[in-house]
Amino acid sequence: MYDVIVIGARCAGSPLAMLLARRGLRALLVDRATFPSDTVSTHVIHPPGAAALQRWGLLGQVVATGVPPVGRYSFDFGPLKLAGAPGTPESPYAYAPRRQLLDKILVDAAAAAGAEVREGFSVEEVLVEDGRVVGIRGGNGQIERARVVVGADGRNSVVAKAIQAPAYEEVPALTVGYYSYWSNLPTDTFEAYSRPGRGWAVCPTNDDLTLVIGGWPHAELAEHRNDVEGTLMAMFASSPEFAERIRDAKREEKLAGTSVPNYFRVPYGKGWALVGDAGYSRDFITAQGITDAFLDAEGLAGALAATLDGAQPWDDALGGYQSRRDARAMPHYQMTLGIASLQPPDEQMIQLVSGIAGKQPAMDAFARLNSGVTSPAEFFAPENVGKLLAS
Repeated sequence: MYDVIVIGARCAGSPLAMLLARRGLRALLVDRATFPSDTVSTHVIHPPGAAALQRWGLLGQVVATGVPPVGRYSFDFGPLKLAGAPGTPESPYAYAPRRQLLDKILVDAAAAAGAEVREGFSVEEVLVEDGRVVGIRGGNGQIERARVVVGADGRNSVVAKAIQAPAYEEVPALTVGYYSYWSNLPTDTFEAYSRPGRGWAVCPTNDDLTLVIGGWPHAELAEHRNDVEGTLMAMFASSPEFAERIRDAKREEKLAGTSVPNYFRVPYGKGWALVGDAGYSRDFITAQGITDAFLDAEGLAGALAATLDGAQPWDDALGGYQSRRDARAMPHYQMTLGIASLQPPDEQMIQLVSGIAGKQPAMDAFARLNSGVTSPAEFFAPENVGKLLAS
């Protein structure tokens, strides 16, 4: 009998298993993949995510992969451009490591903490007895039991499906995005470009490569499916400076594409919990997925430890986890939905961006909003907007 079985060993599951094991709980971490392995991802770990890695003692290992630190975010709206620092003095940088490197570090950290890790383990069934989740059955017929089973296995979570976790704040996929890696496209900045109906971003990653991701409304998926690269290049042409840069670059890998539904799920019930994308998913356009997964894992680890150690009743501990998750994530979720609509900014936003352009403290604050350091509720409060415009 394990204390916790965690299904899914990437950016939510491995940190969760690691943190539980460090608290002395017996954790089993399973994943159908073997590591190192790649997965579809926007890569960016914003400064709050980097701060989590620092707390866990893992940031040094990520930096040692050679991934460049990113201490500047730029925003190109066409007529207007802003650039600022996205972090804090304690955590000044973002990073965009390749997932085969990052995920291996996280899996190994879980094992080093004392979690039992089984790679290449496919979960065929979530076991439910008397309305309570009690374990899992693997593809080889092997049954493992635990006091709690956690789905950290993404949007198609087998746990969420098995118990039909209720969803709320649901919005269908808004954008479709495609990305790859280019050589000879140097940058030390996370660059974001916004145009009506289009958006793209650029960030340095490992091996002197640069991640480029671009997208358009999900309604246009079929229209551009047969000429993705041509559509991307036509989009890049709306920034002549960037179009010239990427013409001199070379795409080194195939294009990968994805679209993402938007939702929150109730993240707990009798004997089960959800973490990461299994419990909360938002459009990739703000690149918050990895950072959210890290912070979600910390929140759930604390709640599970509190209830499994007997300090708090289950509903109090896990209900608190859900409340804190939603309070932190909901403002960024709503902002992400607005950005993912790819609509021209309204007059209020135009006035704000125009008013802070060229004012470095205000542009830094705008970068911290987009990195997740500052909540949209705090940033867009009238008194704060007034201070920014007067700075």
